[in-house]
Amino acid sequence: MTIVLLLLANIAIGNILTNFIRTNQGVTDGIFIIKQSITFGPWHQHFLSWEGLFWILMLLFDAVVVWWRIIRVYRRIQISRIIDELHYISDGHFDHRIPFRLTGDNERVVNSVNTLVDNVIQSLEEERRIEKSKDDLVTSVSHDLRTPLTSIIGYLGLIEDHQYQNEAELRKYCHIAYQKAQQMKKLVDRLFEYTKANNIGEQRLEINQIDVNQLLAQLETSFALEAQKRGMEIRVRPLEMDVTMSANAEMLGRVFNNLIMNALKYGNDGHQIWLTANQEDPTTVTFQVANDGKSIPKKVIHKIFDRFYREELSRNVETGGSGLGLAIVREIINNQGGTIQAESNSKWTTFTFTLPLKLTPQTS
Repeated sequence: MTIVLLLLANIAIGNILTNFIRTNQGVTDGIFIIKQSITFGPWHQHFLSWEGLFWILMLLFDAVVVWWRIIRVYRRIQISRIIDELHYISDGHFDHRIPFRLTGDNERVVNSVNTLVDNVIQSLEEERRIEKSKDDLVTSVSHDLRTPLTSIIGYLGLIEDHQYQNEAELRKYCHIAYQKAQQMKKLVDRLFEYTKANNIGEQRLEINQIDVNQLLAQLETSFALEAQKRGMEIRVRPLEMDVTMSANAEMLGRVFNNLIMNALKYGNDGHQIWLTANQEDPTTVTFQVANDGKSIPKKVIHKIFDRFYREELSRNVETGGSGLGLAIVREIINNQGGTIQAESNSKWTTFTFTLPLKLTPQTS
């Protein structure tokens, strides 16, 4: 259609020019003089007639217009294909990506669309993971609260119905109910602690200057009595030289408290707990909390930092804890730019974590 319109336009313009030149003698004479003065070659050949020059110029113009139209149509086809691909993806085929390669702006559009779809899929997967995590949290909390709550209701029901023989039995029922209530409070406190640790990035943390060797010495003193009661001994391997690190003292203390209490609770077959600090990198410091008690089976060691994981199948709060202590440790360390790992063999169970020496203040 474009070519036909251009040919009709060329013919019309040619006829208009021809009639104009033929009806104006002055223009005709001027063209003749120009033709006589413009020659080339050894035989002084005359230049092309004005009609030939006109058609050459018109053909060049037509070629440019046709090429421009072809490019426009080609780009429109590309856009149409991109739209079709978008409709296909929007119909639920989120694993599909626009497969063809283009050039220029359309190529950037395709890359942006594919990147956008990848980000959307990643966000959906993260949202599903968070929802599953919330469901697991509710399930675990419900399970752990239901057991002591059932006991409390049961014993209080016996008291309410006066199903006790004497005051001693009444006191026994009250004591059991009180113990179960304490277990529930402990679980709720640990759950609150985990939630707080999980939201460190949204909190405004105070940054303290902490002397690493002095910290280890204070920990040794603080837990020496508890370790002695359990027949264990806490020993320290400090750094060779004094080093000061920037960290939130409360959070760092919580990390060590959980790890040392974990060693005291589950390492009761052993006799020693070692607190070690070393510095292989000038920008970080690495701590180790190790005990020579019962080893952790290899098949479960990768699960011990999971929320509510306890090795005891009975999920007894008194023997197995709340299952949140190590999860809290991991959240605190990860949110402060560090890493943690656990290793266990027949001799030692070691928790190793690394923290940066300089912690940037967090703002909410």
